[in-house]
Order: sequence, then C-alpha cells, then structure tokens
Amino acid sequence: MAGRTATITRQTSESKVSLSLDLDGTGVTDIDTSVPFYDHMMTALGRHSLIDLTIKASGDTQIDVHHTVEDVAIVFGEALAQALGDKRGIKRFADATVPLDEALARAVVDISGRPYAVCTGEPEGFEYAMIGGHFIGSLVRHVMESIALHAGICLHLTLLSGRDPHHIAEAEFKALARALRFAVEPDPRVKGIPSTKGSL
Repeated sequence: MAGRTATITRQTSESKVSLSLDLDGTGVTDIDTSVPFYDHMMTALGRHSLIDLTIKASGDTQIDVHHTVEDVAIVFGEALAQALGDKRGIKRFADATVPLDEALARAVVDISGRPYAVCTGEPEGFEYAMIGGHFIGSLVRHVMESIALHAGICLHLTLLSGRDPHHIAEAEFKALARALRFAVEPDPRVKGIPSTKGSL
C-alpha cells in the first residue's frame, strides 16, 4: 500500500485551498486555514488520525469564514478519496469514542464509496455558539457532512454528552480522527477489496 497520498489545489472566487495528505503518516501537521479555531480542529484531525496533513487556505473571511471552512472540508474529503484509491486491503469499518472533559463523542465510519452523514446529540443552541471568535457551532456539522460527501464515506457522529462548545467540537473532530485512523489502516487478513460486491 505504498504511496497513499494526495495533493489537491482548489480555487474559487471565494477561497483558495492547497492540501496534501499521507494516509500512512505519523500525524505531522502544518495547518493554516486563516481561521484559528479551525486550524486547531484540523490539527487535531491530522494528529489523532495519524494522517500527515498540510493545509494552506485563504478566502473571503472578511464576509464570513463559512466559505473557507467549507472549501477546506471539501478538499480534505476529495484528497482522502484520492489517497484511498480502490480501497484494497483496508479495514473499512471503524468506530471511536473520545472524551474531552464533560464532552463525549462517538464516530462510526464506513469507507463505503456511498456518502452519508448523520450527526446527532448536540445540545440546543450549540449551532449558534461562537467558538474562538469566528467559528460558529453549526460549522461542525457542515464540515462533517462535506467530508463525508466528498470522501465517499458513511459517517455517524453522535455527541453523547457535552456542555462547553469548544469541548464538544474538539471531541467530535477527535472522534472522527480516531475512527478514520482505524478504518483506512491496512488489514493483513484482507485480500483485495473488503466488499461482497468487489468494489467500494
């Protein structure tokens, strides 16, 4: 499974994103999305998935950070799909439950080729919480949906408990990271593509 890497650049009138990743890395990250809290979340995603991840992004953040955040998630999903290739020999399914103080999040992933995202459990009002001065809580779900759609994965993300918006978001990103770590790993017992259909 040598060479499970991808480099993608995406430029629109709203943002420019350059992203490189290596699925077989050690979690080395170099993240500059121009949105500080998102840098923190994508750094955690790389570190805890053991995916080496470099992101340089800029955009019309003077209007809103939404476009830049969304476009980074799109490119990350596309790069993940590209690096996975035909998905030969991977574990495919994985789950992880991650605590951060009072917050507890569970992510379950299937590297299925069929995009789907279900995000539940966030407390009422979380979607309006401003985290780090720029990042609104609703963006967490939007990022997860964008990654799942563009990576072609099925993701179920459940917040089991949580009060502090920072802790909630970070637990969710770390849970996704850990689930991805195990789902994309090679399984020495799997010969070929892990599907009864013969393709993913």
